[in-house]
Amino acid sequence: MNTKRTVWLAVMAIALCGSLAQARAQEATPTKKADDSEKALTAFRLDFALSESEDGKKINTRHYSMNLVPGYTPSNEIKIGSRVPVEGKQGEMQYIDVGTNIWSRLTERGDALELEVRADLSNFANPEQESRTAMPLLRQLRINASTVAMPGKSTVVGIVDDPNSKRQFQLEVTVTKLK
Repeated sequence: MNTKRTVWLAVMAIALCGSLAQARAQEATPTKKADDSEKALTAFRLDFALSESEDGKKINTRHYSMNLVPGYTPSNEIKIGSRVPVEGKQGEMQYIDVGTNIWSRLTERGDALELEVRADLSNFANPEQESRTAMPLLRQLRINASTVAMPGKSTVVGIVDDPNSKRQFQLEVTVTKLK
């Protein structure tokens, strides 16, 4: 009888420990509320316009677009151009990017959209601007900016003047919510 009682007490102790462990696990894991449910993904389209003006008259506009989901991908990038070989150290070839690179990240903060943009545009200088060296002369324009974007409205990200001419470059973006 003593053995039966010991076995019975051991079974009861194991059952009690298991119940306590399960209760602690439930306390440690917060219950999911209705508002904590996963938020539906929202996609946006970013339409960039890079305008070039000379003496106040618009002479060229280039357009670039990308779709993205805020928070889903860390960033998005458009890259158009060429990889040009240049000689670095004696006999060593390196490649540089010449063209258009636009990097962006969109973050939703309540009803506002935080937009980060890095635009790097480079091209070869005109023949009259070339130096007398054998190496090509490159011109570069860079805009790194952070702003609040309003869906459906054009936002100027940055404006820069070309130091070698009377040209001005303006980068605008329009953010559109996709359905």
